[in-house]
Amino acid sequence: MLSETPYFLAIEIGGTKLQLALSDHQGQWSYKKRLAVGKSHTASDIQKCIETILDELPVRPTAVGIGFGGPINRQTGSVMASHQILGWSNFPLVTWLQTQLNVPVALENDANVAALAEAHLGSGRGHSSVFYVTLGSGVGGGLVKNGQLFQGELPGECEIGHLHLDRKGNTVESLCSGWAIDQTIKEAIRIYPTSVLGQLALHEPGGQYARLLDPALSKNDSVAYRIFEKLADDLAFGLSHVVNLFHPSALVLGGGLSLIGDRLRQAIAQRLAPYLMPEFRPGPSIQLASLGEEVVLVGAFLLARNAHQSTHSNINT
Repeated sequence: MLSETPYFLAIEIGGTKLQLALSDHQGQWSYKKRLAVGKSHTASDIQKCIETILDELPVRPTAVGIGFGGPINRQTGSVMASHQILGWSNFPLVTWLQTQLNVPVALENDANVAALAEAHLGSGRGHSSVFYVTLGSGVGGGLVKNGQLFQGELPGECEIGHLHLDRKGNTVESLCSGWAIDQTIKEAIRIYPTSVLGQLALHEPGGQYARLLDPALSKNDSVAYRIFEKLADDLAFGLSHVVNLFHPSALVLGGGLSLIGDRLRQAIAQRLAPYLMPEFRPGPSIQLASLGEEVVLVGAFLLARNAHQSTHSNINT
């Protein structure tokens, strides 16, 4: 039985984590669950986890919003593919959830969902147009104009990670993702094992070296500075294409690499202007994302709330 008070279920299905949260109309979480997702997990495993969590919810949701880590078909409500987890291709995710809950379900790509969240409730608030870029294990993007997501033709849009930075096939994602920086640092510490970066890497057996960049920079490590300066320049060059095409009023930097913080924000801002047409200089406001690990959940909440409002509007008309 549905509660008279509307509750919205936000779901994030990513390549490394599954998150579900229940909120009221104002976005206050009353229930939250987070589970790690590994390479050994399949879509079927994740679906079973979701089913279990649905049974644990204190109230039944009024609507559901989903941010999925991969291309989706918003017309059919299906997942097109996941680049990390097997078994999601062509899965009818919206229909699957509607069958279980009998409530409106809205599905979007996770980068778009995060863009919506930062534009409405994060660092993009007050800006008429916001481009969000997530610098995680991969690189994704989303554009929000006057509060609405920009939507291209299927299967997606704003894939800044696949934007080519040269004719050799180097892309923003292949050079600027967390995985790419891991590999760059791995090669650098092989050549310079006694550098600060090399010494820090001795205590990082998991190979997630990108997180060492900021502490190495704080110790004035020259090897780290060379990697950082190239990263900032490549990102500025990639983002210049976004600005020259769409000229948003704000660029919001999210994802794990954005945790480098203001050092990265300032470096990109300084390098961006020369890549822009003169009339666009100095360029948009550049902000660090503010919603952290909850960014996709917040955006999924907004999707769910919009789906609920849209359904009620259609009923009343």
